[in-house]
Amino acid sequence: MGRQRKRVVTGDAPPYSRRDERPSAINRKEKKKKTDIGKLFINISIGLCIFSLIWFFYAVYMRSSLSKRVVTLHTSPCVLDANSTSAKVSPERFWGSYRPQVYFGMKTRSLRSIVTGMMWMRQFSTSDMNLRHTCEQGDRLQGYGWLMHDGLTFGIQEIRDNDFTLTTEFVKRIGGDHGGDWSWRITAKQHSSAPQPPVISLMFYAAADMQGSLQTHMEERNRLASITGYSEELGNFKITFRKPVTGELSSTKYASYNYLQTLTSGLEKLTDIVKLSLNRRFVFSPPSGEKRHYIGVDTYKPPQHQNQQKPADPRKESDFVVHQVTVQTPFQIEVLFESGSFYNRPNQLVSSVMTQELERRKTEFNAKFEKIFGLESKGFSQTHIKFAKAALSNMLGGMGYFYGESVVQSIYNEYPLLYPEGALFTAVPSRSFFPRGFLWDEGFHQLLLSKWDPQLTRETIGHWFDLMNIEGWIPREQILGDEARSKVPAEFIVQRNENANPPTLFLALQELINQLSSKSDEGASKPTLPFLRRLFPRLKTWFEWYNTTQMGPKPNSYRWRGRDKDTNLYLNPKTLTSGLDDYPRASHPSADERHVDLHCWMALSSGIMASIAQLLGEPHQDYKILHDVLRDNNLLSDLHWSEQLRAFSDYGNHTQNVSLQREKVYVPPGQPRHQFPVARLVRSVRRAPKLQYVNALGYVSLFPFLLQILQPNSPKLEHILRDMRDPNKLWTPFGLRSLSKTDPLYMERNTEHDPPYWRGPVWININYLAIRALYHYGNTEGPYQEKAVDLYKELRTNIINNVYAQYAETGYIWEQYNDSTGRGQGSHPFTGWSSLTVLMMAEHY
Repeated sequence: MGRQRKRVVTGDAPPYSRRDERPSAINRKEKKKKTDIGKLFINISIGLCIFSLIWFFYAVYMRSSLSKRVVTLHTSPCVLDANSTSAKVSPERFWGSYRPQVYFGMKTRSLRSIVTGMMWMRQFSTSDMNLRHTCEQGDRLQGYGWLMHDGLTFGIQEIRDNDFTLTTEFVKRIGGDHGGDWSWRITAKQHSSAPQPPVISLMFYAAADMQGSLQTHMEERNRLASITGYSEELGNFKITFRKPVTGELSSTKYASYNYLQTLTSGLEKLTDIVKLSLNRRFVFSPPSGEKRHYIGVDTYKPPQHQNQQKPADPRKESDFVVHQVTVQTPFQIEVLFESGSFYNRPNQLVSSVMTQELERRKTEFNAKFEKIFGLESKGFSQTHIKFAKAALSNMLGGMGYFYGESVVQSIYNEYPLLYPEGALFTAVPSRSFFPRGFLWDEGFHQLLLSKWDPQLTRETIGHWFDLMNIEGWIPREQILGDEARSKVPAEFIVQRNENANPPTLFLALQELINQLSSKSDEGASKPTLPFLRRLFPRLKTWFEWYNTTQMGPKPNSYRWRGRDKDTNLYLNPKTLTSGLDDYPRASHPSADERHVDLHCWMALSSGIMASIAQLLGEPHQDYKILHDVLRDNNLLSDLHWSEQLRAFSDYGNHTQNVSLQREKVYVPPGQPRHQFPVARLVRSVRRAPKLQYVNALGYVSLFPFLLQILQPNSPKLEHILRDMRDPNKLWTPFGLRSLSKTDPLYMERNTEHDPPYWRGPVWININYLAIRALYHYGNTEGPYQEKAVDLYKELRTNIINNVYAQYAETGYIWEQYNDSTGRGQGSHPFTGWSSLTVLMMAEHY
C-alpha cells in the first residue's frame, strides 16, 4: 500500500479530514437516530397507504353490499308455497274478480294471466266519447259496487250510469284441472226518467298478457261467436258470446256487431287501443226504427310519433280480442268461459242453469252473513242489512292479484332500483283512486275479512310478508306492474327503505289468535297455528326492523322517519309514513322528535309478538319485557303527556306561529310580469321553534286510549273521554273529527295545492278503534266504565247512521266525512276501512 499524499493547507482553512478518520460516537448516534426516524415515517406512510387502500376497497365493498340489501329478499322460507295460488292447489280461488281497477273483469291468480273484462259506451249521446272501462271518479257514475260477493264463487254488481243501469253477475263452477268454468250475465235496464230507451255498446274482451294465444271464431259475417285459446295454467279454453235477449226465456234481440283483433304491449294500454280503433262508419238499423250511424271498433292504428319508427311486434298470435255488441235497452247478454279439462260437466252454465246456481249462492251468502254478523237479530232494517252486505261485498270484490316489481331506494343507492318481482293478493282501499295495496290499510281490511274468511286473511298476510327484504322492510305502497303504475303520480312511485307504516297487520294477527283460542269455528281456524309457525321468522325480523329503525332520541321512545324535508313550502311538513299524512307534527322536523302514536303501535305489537311466540313455544320473554315497559303508563306520561294541553302529545322542535304567505317576486320597472315566476304560497315562521310538546289535540292524542294502553283507572282516561265528547274539540254528530276545532291548523291547507286531509274530517278507521276501545273500557271495571258505555252507544249510533245515510243518498261509501255536515268526501267508492262500519253494526271487536 502506497504512502498517503500530504495536502498543503494555507490560510485559516480548516484541516481536511482524512478518509480514515471516523466520526465521533455522538455524531454516529445522531445520524442513526435520524435514519431510524426516517424509516419509521416511511413505514408509517406505507402502512397508512395500505390501510387507506384496504379501507377504500372495504368501503366500496360495503357500500355495494349495503346498496344491494334493499333489493335482497328475506332468506327464510316463504310463508306461502310457490304453487299456493295455482288451480290444482287452490281451484276455488283461481279465477276471480281480481282486477279491482276496472268496473268488471276477471283474471286468475297467476303471474301472467289471461285477463277478461268489459267496456261500454252509450251511443247517440251528446258527448262524443263516454267509454267506460277503468274505475274513474271523473266518470261521475251515480253509483257502482258489488251488492253481493262471497269472495269465492259468485258476485252481483250494480252500475248506475246516467239513464240506465247495468247489473253484472258472475258465477263459477269448479271442475277439471284448471279452475273450472265461469259465466257472466249483463242486464241493462233504462231508468224511468229516460225519455227513450238508450242504445248501448258492450265491449267484451280477452287479453293474453304476453303469454298464450287467442283465436277468433266468426259467424254471420261480423259477429264474433267465440274465442278459443291456450295457456300453460289454463290449458285449452273457450269463451262463448251469446246473443242478447230481452229476458231469460225471450227471443234474440236485434243487435249490431263489431270485433277487434290486435296486439298489445301492456294491459294499461287496452283502453287507448279501443279508443284509437273506434269509427263512426257503422249503421245501427233495427227493424222498427231509423237507421243511425254509431261508433264501433274497427282497425287499430297505433299512433306514430314524429321522427319515431315503432319496431314491428315480433309476435304472430293476436293477444287482444274485443267483441262489441250494440243493442237497445232492455237486454241481457251472457258470456261463458269453459275449461278444456272439464270433461264431465253436467250442462252449460247459462240461462236457467246459471240462474239456479246464482240463487243457490245468494241463499248461502245470506245465511252465512246472518250467522256471522247477526244484524237481523240486532233489529236492523232490511235496507241497513243490504247496505252492510254491500260494504262487505265491495271489500271482497275489491281483492286484487298483482304481479310485478316495486321501485325502491336506500341511502346507499344513488338511483332507484327495481325490487325483485313478486305477487300480492290484497284488498284495495278504493277501486277508483287507490286500486293497489297499502300496508297500513290492509291491517284494517283484514279485521273485517277475517270474520268472513280466515283463510283469505292468512293468504293475504302471507303474500305481504313474502315481499319482505332481508332487512325486515316491506314497501308500504305496493305498485306492482305497469297497469298499477299507470295510476300513480311519479313522485309516489319510489319506496324508501327507512320509511315505515303503522304495523296494523298485527291487529289482523291478533284477531286470528283470538279465533284460535275461542274455538268458535275450529275448522276455519285450525290452519292458523301452522301458518303462524311459517310466518314467525319473518314476523320477528319485521318487528325488529321497526324497533331499531324507528327508535327515538330517548330510551323506549319512537320516531317516524320519512317526514317531508322542504319546510319552506309546507305549513306543517307531512308524515306520510304515519298514515296520518298532514296531521300536525313538530313544525320543524328533527331527530329530537317523539311520536306518541308510534310508541303505542310498538306497545301493541310487542304484546302480540309475545303472545304468538308463547303460542308457538318460542322464546317470548324479551317481547313480554318490552311490552311491559312500553305499556307502563308512567313512562308514557313522562314521554308524551302535556300538562298544558292535558292530553298526550308528540314532542319536537316546534312553533305554532307559522302561516302560508304569498311570496314577493320583484319585477323590475317596465318588465312584463308574465316573464317572471308565479308568486307561490310559502311558509312564514313568525317565532323561532323550540323543543316542546306539539299540543295538537286530535287522533294522535287518543292513541294510548285507541290501542288500549291506558289503565282503566288512569285519571288521564277521564281527560280523554271528556275531550272526545266536547263538540268544540272532537265530537260531532257523525263521528270523532280528526283534529280539534280549537287547534290553529284545524281545516287549514298545508300548501297551495293540498287541502286539509287529516285536519278535521271524520275517518272511519280511527273511529272504529275508538268504538273498540270504548267497548273495552265499558266492559272493564274502573271509575270511568259508565262514561265509556254511554259514549260507546252514542258514537256507534252516530257513525252507523251517517255512513248509511250517505250511502243511501249518494250511492257510495266514502273515504272521509265532513265534520260539519256529515257529507261524504274524498275518493269514492272507498270500501276499504270505511267498511268497518259492518263490524260496528255487528259489535264485533
